[in-house]
Amino acid sequence: MSAIAPPTSTPQLQVIGLSKTYPYQGKNLTVLDDINLTLNANEFVCLVGSSGCGKSTLLKIIAGLIPPSKGQVLMHGEVPPGPGADRGMVFQSYTLYPWLTVADNIGFGLKLQGVSKAERQQKIAYYLEVVGLSKFAKAYPKQLSGGMKQRVAIARALANEPEVLLMDEPFGALDAQTKEQMQLFLKGLWEQTHTTILMVTHDVEEAIFLSERIYVMRAHPGRIQEELVVPLPPHRELDLKLDLEFINIKRHIVQSLSHE
Repeated sequence: MSAIAPPTSTPQLQVIGLSKTYPYQGKNLTVLDDINLTLNANEFVCLVGSSGCGKSTLLKIIAGLIPPSKGQVLMHGEVPPGPGADRGMVFQSYTLYPWLTVADNIGFGLKLQGVSKAERQQKIAYYLEVVGLSKFAKAYPKQLSGGMKQRVAIARALANEPEVLLMDEPFGALDAQTKEQMQLFLKGLWEQTHTTILMVTHDVEEAIFLSERIYVMRAHPGRIQEELVVPLPPHRELDLKLDLEFINIKRHIVQSLSHE
């Protein structure tokens, strides 16, 4: 696999010596142990690992939703005080408000921030176009497919203009065909916006197709087992998954995960 290039400046996001323990039957259960990772501006990085390795817990700590037991999360070299607009979050479940239209869901965070109605409408229109849902602005979540709901959730997160977009198994609830179409959509969206993305997935193919770098996690306790650069062209189509280099990267990661 490709060597890791040294960073040229302070990373946008750093996780340093992070551990998380929970009390369990009178003892401490270690869920994450000595996690170290970096995320540079405009990168797309994936965390891949089996269920139960602590990927989602790590993402929630980075988002500021739960505290670490040890270690630090840094944004531009400083510890953020807690959850903030600088870190947007997209979950596997769509978390849309069913009583709001698509447009109002996208603009919800902007309204909370006190953004003027005119500016809200401008941003909502822009992100509706970005995710290809301009015709569904007045629709309600129950009228949308699963893939469309997740597009709305992504647009809502992007509308708040986060420095880093955190994604927790965003396509895990979708059928195989829709999932691939959403992967293609997200890759194109990243090429268009260059938003910095850290995404958690257990799908090895998904991680390879989407990301520039991959952190492979092991379980019990959750640790970073390997970091690797994905040496594939930035623009990717679905047939790349049949490429020999793609298959070799997949084989390498699967073997790495099987050594747990």
